[in-house]
Amino acid sequence: MKTHQFFLLLLLFLTGFLAADSISPNETKPKKAKLPKIKKENNVLLLKKSNFDRALKETKYLLVEFYVSLSQSSQNLSEEFAEAARQLKKEAPRIQFGKIDVTHQHDLRKEFNIREFPTVKFFVDGSREDPIDCKGVRQASAFITWVKRRTGPSTVLINSTDQAEAIINADDFVVIGFFKELHNDSVEVFCETARDVPEMPFGMTASEDVCANYGIQKNTLVVFKKGKPVHNEVLEDGRQNKLDLTRLIKTFTLDLVTEYNLETSVKIFDVPVENHIVLFTPTNSETFSAIYENYKSAAVEFRGKIMFVLVDTNETRNGRVFEYFRIRDIDVPAVRILNLTSNAKYKMPADEVTVENLKEFCQSYLNGKAKLHLSSEEIPEDWDKMPVKVLVGKNFNRIVFNKTTTVFVMFYAPWSYDCRKLLPIWDKLGEQYESRKDIIIAKIDVTANDILSVGLDRYPFFRLFPAGPGYQEVAYAGEHTLEAFSEFLEEQSKTKSEPGEKDPSGGIKEDLSQKETVITEKEEL
Repeated sequence: MKTHQFFLLLLLFLTGFLAADSISPNETKPKKAKLPKIKKENNVLLLKKSNFDRALKETKYLLVEFYVSLSQSSQNLSEEFAEAARQLKKEAPRIQFGKIDVTHQHDLRKEFNIREFPTVKFFVDGSREDPIDCKGVRQASAFITWVKRRTGPSTVLINSTDQAEAIINADDFVVIGFFKELHNDSVEVFCETARDVPEMPFGMTASEDVCANYGIQKNTLVVFKKGKPVHNEVLEDGRQNKLDLTRLIKTFTLDLVTEYNLETSVKIFDVPVENHIVLFTPTNSETFSAIYENYKSAAVEFRGKIMFVLVDTNETRNGRVFEYFRIRDIDVPAVRILNLTSNAKYKMPADEVTVENLKEFCQSYLNGKAKLHLSSEEIPEDWDKMPVKVLVGKNFNRIVFNKTTTVFVMFYAPWSYDCRKLLPIWDKLGEQYESRKDIIIAKIDVTANDILSVGLDRYPFFRLFPAGPGYQEVAYAGEHTLEAFSEFLEEQSKTKSEPGEKDPSGGIKEDLSQKETVITEKEEL
């Protein structure tokens, strides 16, 4: 038996050897078909979810515009984006530009934390982890400078006085770093800042002759306007960071006081200063010149900390701004401070717009002593009579933050077409859950009610507030359909742990503590 097995194995081995030997040396294994190149439009890669990973792997540097198809801002940016791609095509082929429509790509929007459109992000070495935000860049020339500074030197090294003068006089605004030596923390922060401010040329020097020529004795950042120094900032290791310097420098791209209009609105929000003080006044009034001079004088002291904005109350196109701040004709001149991160608003206590009152108000705000000022509509008598409950500032915390009921809220603006289109669907959702004692469907007009406890998002947006004392709010990022809203609610109900103490009546407890202690005006501003 063993002899038989041996000869069988030997036969199999020889058969395989001969078969392998019979393959012609000219024959090769079939090659995998090459994937077609990713299509381009105006030198910009047309990306989608199915080819996004491939595009990252095939490029060293990839600058991507995430846009929505119906956005005019997206269309305007796409033109400048394409022009930058065209200019860099031959000069820097390693740098590729791509764009992707994320109108219905909610998973990509969530992955890359995209909340406004358009958003531009920079991907390096094929990684989709932690892409670099390209914020505040709108022009083709700025895109080119931005990517060049990200892929190469961010500043020009100045070695002589003649070279310094040539750079300083070449543009309206120039930033120069004067240093004793080029290997310290301040130099590193300066170079990092240069990468985020593509609107201005940056240079740096450690030349004793150059520093002496401009009277510089310490490590100093100097902003030049039309060849003349307009701001000196002494740099000390560990005292300033990139964001502080970026805020300061970018304010020079705007006037000391910037009037809000269609042209400046984008620039105002591109500057990373989160505190805005806004003066509402008619520019054709007899007192305007005096008020404006006072406002401008106060602004000097707070450059880089608070941005000073002027809104002409005679301009009808500013109506949305009046609505947002709840400014009435009888209120002007009026002064408000807005924090862009928390959307908290503050009202200047004094009525007269003087330099002293403005400085006191600004300093009080920066010191954390200014009193928060929230507006609220009155609670409607029938707020809880319909399937969708009506929330306002005065009842929001009491209804939403409770132990017995999960509350699903639509935050909307009545002037928004997208919001108006969704309200009937939201009403149907309310009808669907009307009989449930543990779930409330609600809505709130965020243009008429200030809610500090919830960060604002693009209208409409939705938040789920689960029952119980220890539950965190959940942001809804799904489709805006009745089925999707309902599925989300059911999923959240299943994943929710043991509910808190039940109210025997099945209703909403009235003795809930407020989540935030705020000053609420009885009347709208």
